Amino acid sequence: MHSRNVLAAAVALAGAPSVHAVLRFSCSELVTERLDPLVFPGAMQSPHVHQIAGGNMFNVTMDPNRHNIGEEATCTTCTFSEDFSNYWTAILYFRARNGTLIRVPQRPNIDFDGARGGGMTVYYTATYQNHKPTAFQPGFRMIVGNPMYRTQAEASRYRQMTFTCLETLSTRTGETTEMPKQPCREGIMSNVRFPTCWDGKTLDPPDHSSHVAYPSSGTFESGGPCPASHPVRIPQLFYEVLWDTRRFNDRSLWPEDGSQPFVWSYGDYTGYGTHGDYVFGWKGDSLQRAMDANCDFYCPQLKTQSIATGNQCRQNQKVAENIDGPFDRLPGNVEITGPQPGASNPNPGNGGGSTQTPVQPTPVPNPGNGGGCSVQKWGQCGGQGWSGCTVCASGSTCRAQNQWYSQCL
Repeated sequence: MHSRNVLAAAVALAGAPSVHAVLRFSCSELVTERLDPLVFPGAMQSPHVHQIAGGNMFNVTMDPNRHNIGEEATCTTCTFSEDFSNYWTAILYFRARNGTLIRVPQRPNIDFDGARGGGMTVYYTATYQNHKPTAFQPGFRMIVGNPMYRTQAEASRYRQMTFTCLETLSTRTGETTEMPKQPCREGIMSNVRFPTCWDGKTLDPPDHSSHVAYPSSGTFESGGPCPASHPVRIPQLFYEVLWDTRRFNDRSLWPEDGSQPFVWSYGDYTGYGTHGDYVFGWKGDSLQRAMDANCDFYCPQLKTQSIATGNQCRQNQKVAENIDGPFDRLPGNVEITGPQPGASNPNPGNGGGSTQTPVQPTPVPNPGNGGGCSVQKWGQCGGQGWSGCTVCASGSTCRAQNQWYSQCL
C-alpha cells in the first residue's frame, strides 16, 4: 500500500477529493532512439531522442488505417499484458561545466524495482467524481506539451506538466513547472498529465492535440466539467519518469554561476518544453473493462505479467547511434535554446536567454523522400527560424511554419 499512500499525497497536494480508481503500473524501456512516428511518420529519424515504452509495434510508421496495434502486437514492456500502447517522452542530459554532455539514467519508481532502463510509471485514472469515462479507441493518439516552449507563459497552456525534486522516492510535494534549481537528493521526477476531455469523434487530428481539452473550469481532480466542444470524459493518462541525477549532485560539477545543469534532448534548459506522446494499443475492450470496474491499482479484469517478463520485450535501435555520450552536441545536432549558464545578453528569438549563435545543420541527401533533402533538427518544418531545404515523409516540401506541431504539408 506504499504506492497508495504516495498517490494520496499527490491528490492532497492538488486539493482534490479522495481518489476512487487509479490504474497504476510499470512499463519498462522498449527502446531509446531518435524516432517519432507520430510527429514524423515515415521519417527514418526524428530530430531528438525519445525513450519509448510499451508494445513492440512501435515503428517508423504506425498507420492506423493499416494496423490495429492492440491486435497485432506480440509483446509489451508493461505490467498489464493486454496493453500494447506506446508511451514516450524526451530524455535528459547533464551538461558539465566544460560543456560536455552525458545522458542521465533513469531509475525505477516505487514498487517497480527491476524495470529495464527505469522505464516509466503509467496511470489511468477513471474518475474522482464518479463520472464514467470512455476509454480511448483503436487509432487514438495524442500529444501534450510543446518542445518549442521556453517560458512559463507559454507552458501555462498545458496544465500539470511539472517536475518534482525528490527528497525521498515518496516525495510528491513541491511540484514546479520549471526544472529544479537545486540538487535533488533522490533525483528528479517529471510528471506528464494529459487532457481529460475528448470531442468524441476525432482519433488523431493533424496537430495530435486539438481533439482533446482540459475541463472548462476546475480540474479533472475536482470534477470540473468538460467544455461543450469536447463533451466526452476520458481517463486521465499520466506518466511519471524518474531521472537518476544523484551522481550529478556535486555543485562543483555545475556551471560556475550555480545554474541548473540539465538539458533535454530537444535542447531545452528550462523544462517549459516538456511533452509526452501516446499511441493507444490496448487489446479489444480491455481498457474499457478496467475503467468500468473502477480498477484500483490491482485489476483482476486484466491479464498481468511480471516486470522480468516485460523486460524481455525489446527492440533494437532503428537509428543506430551513440545516445549516451559523452559528446559536445546533442544527438541530431540539436541546438540548446533558452537560458544558458552565465548568459548576459538575452536573445528573445531563442527563448529569452541564449547568447549562443544558432548553428544550422547541413542538409543531407534523402533519396527515399522524393530525392530532396532533410534536416536533422527540431522544428525542421520551419521551427526556430530554419528555412532551409527539407522534405516531408510524403515527398512534398515543408512550408515555413512557426509552430512545432504544424505538420509537414
